[in-house]
Amino acid sequence: MFNTVVVAGGSRGIGLAVAEHFAPKSRRLLAVSRTRAPVGEWVSADLSSLSGVELVVEAVGSDILDALLYMGGTWETNAFTSQYSFENCSDEDITRVIAVNLIAPIRLVKALLPALRHSKNPKVMFMGSLSGRDNFSGREVANSASKFGLRGAVHALREELRSQQIGVTIINPGNVGTPEVLADLAAKRAAWRQCNSAI
Repeated sequence: MFNTVVVAGGSRGIGLAVAEHFAPKSRRLLAVSRTRAPVGEWVSADLSSLSGVELVVEAVGSDILDALLYMGGTWETNAFTSQYSFENCSDEDITRVIAVNLIAPIRLVKALLPALRHSKNPKVMFMGSLSGRDNFSGREVANSASKFGLRGAVHALREELRSQQIGVTIINPGNVGTPEVLADLAAKRAAWRQCNSAI
């Protein structure tokens, strides 16, 4: 049985599935998201802001944090469709993608280190993407940059936290058939590229 588990992005998609998996295995599961999470204790927070990170730290309090699972993520308007255009991306879009996919997870790990140190076997896991892997033919500039950056952060955190025995890893899945993705496919709004992982 886990003590406390934090799932960032726990209201839908992969994050919700992860929250549903860990909820019965945890004494306390905190699902962090902007929209209401149907599983665990919902922490309403926008992690792209420092105040959102502080809300999560307050919610964890003095708990033993066994796992921080950062499953949240976003991408540019029209990403992964034929309508995507880097030249037409707004500065707000680019800033938001980098903030959510890269800056927020780094800030959150740093803020929750004291709680992770209370655990006998603490783990930090990030949801990456094939967009952050070498030789992937993605055109989405901010999304790819953020996912490459996240990989770099994970490599550095792994070395930095090794002596504290805090495990850090990243998963870079292909297309995953979440309800949101399947709805997009059904509506023919997403032209998903051929990947190693099938939907």
